[in-house]
Amino acid sequence: MTASPDARAVLQRLAARGWTVGVAESLTGGLVVASLIDVPGASAWVRGGVVSYATDLKHRILGVDAALLAAHGPVHPDVARQMAEGVRTVVGTADAPADVGISTTGIAGPTSPDGQPVGTVHIGVATPAGTRVVSLVLDGDRDAIRREAVRRALHAALEAM
Repeated sequence: MTASPDARAVLQRLAARGWTVGVAESLTGGLVVASLIDVPGASAWVRGGVVSYATDLKHRILGVDAALLAAHGPVHPDVARQMAEGVRTVVGTADAPADVGISTTGIAGPTSPDGQPVGTVHIGVATPAGTRVVSLVLDGDRDAIRREAVRRALHAALEAM
């Protein structure tokens, strides 16, 4: 596989700061962490990833608030925020969390289970400086939405570092 320039840039930024990263994915099903791991030497900076496609896993593994999930479902900006924050702890060491957490949640289609538009995407990025969420509505088919979500997640991580 060929590593994307965006993934290379994220890893270069992590290396420059001496930071590690963890990824929590729903919508993208592991594509974000896979894109990072495509870069030779990624193991120095990538701690791991969690694909929490099922809603209950977002709570049980990543610590997303159960009341938030019950009230709003898994496709919500605050869910992305909590996923990004939670994965830092999940993939961290016994002494410290990962420095960066990246998360994706959304609806790739072809239909929407809860009435939100297909293409709704929320990306969370948590760093020691805080957490930010990027919310988007992307166009395209399922594959195009997921691939663009990966690209946007990597860009959001770069902007946050």
